Amino acid sequence: MEKILKVGILRETKNPPDRRVPLTPPQIIALEETYPFVEFFVQPSDLRCYSNEEYEYLNIPLKEDLSDCDILLGVKEVDKRTFIPGKTYIFFSHVAKKQPHNREMFMDMAEKSLTLIDYEYLTTDRGQRVVAFGKYAGIVGAYNGLRARGIKTNRFKLKPAYQCRDLDEMWAGLRLIQLKPGLKVLVTGEGRVSSGAIETLSVCDMVQVGVDDFLNRTFDVPVFCQIGPGDYTRRKDGLEYSFSHFVSNPGDYESTFLPFAKVTDILITGHYWDPRSPMFFSKEDMKSDDFRISIIADISCDVNGPIPSTLRSTTISDPFYAYNPVLEKEEPAFSRDTNVTVMAIDNLPGELPRDASQDFGKQLIGSFLYDLFTKDDSYMLKKATILKNGKLTQHYEYLNDYLSEK
Repeated sequence: MEKILKVGILRETKNPPDRRVPLTPPQIIALEETYPFVEFFVQPSDLRCYSNEEYEYLNIPLKEDLSDCDILLGVKEVDKRTFIPGKTYIFFSHVAKKQPHNREMFMDMAEKSLTLIDYEYLTTDRGQRVVAFGKYAGIVGAYNGLRARGIKTNRFKLKPAYQCRDLDEMWAGLRLIQLKPGLKVLVTGEGRVSSGAIETLSVCDMVQVGVDDFLNRTFDVPVFCQIGPGDYTRRKDGLEYSFSHFVSNPGDYESTFLPFAKVTDILITGHYWDPRSPMFFSKEDMKSDDFRISIIADISCDVNGPIPSTLRSTTISDPFYAYNPVLEKEEPAFSRDTNVTVMAIDNLPGELPRDASQDFGKQLIGSFLYDLFTKDDSYMLKKATILKNGKLTQHYEYLNDYLSEK
């Protein structure tokens, strides 16, 4: 008889609370039908976007104590006080870049001999990520940028995304607004986040235009343009841009973004940024009379990164602040017309938790879970395993000093 594999769905313990789940109730039922040797248990939660009753209705057991589970699935970082020694945990840990705020949690995981698999590092043989919430970060981030525009110009009102029942309601409200002819929105990045942002912009009938037209033409309809690093950087040595070279040698590039800043009304950032990459623009650039950007929806949310007005991350309940470019400091949102409105929420998919969770679970089912349940020698799992029984795996040995007491 095949051994029963017990999987627990964790209650989210990060503060501020996150309402997402790695798997929805219907997805769990489908998985148990596909893998009859796998049993799921769900830790009760009053905050989760899928209620306890929705799991109970489908006869999925609720269980406070998950100590007899083999694998524990969550979404965000786990409160170290809840760790069960010797277990395998799977969540977005945010430790592989030596993030200071998660060091104590990581040290505790090693001390308790835990195995940590991080969703962020689940990739195909070609290095492409197989699961991410990026699409919904883009969808909601672009919506928040447009919502800020409505507040700032007093032309229209949009309900906060987290107050919408789901994506359908959010987009239904978006279809009712009228954007000013000639409005220009710029989207940075070429991945999941930017594609999500473009989905939102397309809902309100914005027209996509190319880089040259965006920079040099005026329009009688609202338009948007998508740009990648080949559009906003150039090699310092004058040689031709290539994406692979940019990723490997970002310090060899300088910014060419300023022409965009002179024609853009709303900037929506969906790019990946390396600390060695050039800044998009400087605080001094933002003081110029021809700096036109009035709203920045910084989905990438790199504090003290390439967007100098991103002074801190914001929250779902308090999404906006104003940046005064003259004084180089934060002020209350929408307090002056001359300020730049900044949105820098770092957990945007949490505003549409049901839709985002369903999409994420679909990705897990289509890729990772087959390996997790059936393959002991999976390359994908090995690559994403940061700790094995409390010890750093070979790929992550560079984190030794991060784990050190000194």
